[in-house]
Amino acid sequence: MITKIDHIGIAVRSLAAARVFYENVLGLQCEKIEEVASQKVRAAFFKIGDIHLELLEPTASDSPIARFIESKGEGFHHIAYKSNDIDSQLDQATEAGCKLIHEEPIIGAGDKLVAFLHPKSSHGILTEFCAEPKRTA
Repeated sequence: MITKIDHIGIAVRSLAAARVFYENVLGLQCEKIEEVASQKVRAAFFKIGDIHLELLEPTASDSPIARFIESKGEGFHHIAYKSNDIDSQLDQATEAGCKLIHEEPIIGAGDKLVAFLHPKSSHGILTEFCAEPKRTA
C-alpha cells in the first residue's frame, strides 16, 4: 500500500549549479550526495518536511537522466511513492494494465528498493514505487 510521497526527482545538468538555487534561493540544506552507479546518476537530497527533493545529475551520456535532459531539458523527472509492500504494488499495477519499466524492484538511492512505471501508463508522469530494503535476521 502507498503510505506517502517519498520524493520528487528533478533532472539537472550539474548538481553544483543546481545546488546554488536550492540552497541560496530556497534556503534548503543538502543532506547528502550519493552516486547510484546502476542508474548512472549522482543524486543530491534536500528534505522539505516529510518529503525529499532528489536532484539527479547524469554521470554518463547514455544514462536515463542524460537522455531525459537531451530530449526534454532540465526539470521535473519523476514522483516516488513510498510503499510498505513494493511487490504487491507492482502486482496491482500489472493487474490494472500498467506497463512496468521494472518488473522486479532494483536497488536505488539510499539502498531503497525501487521500481518504475512507464509514463505512458501513468498519464505522462514517470512513477516510482520505493520501499525500505528487506532486512534479514
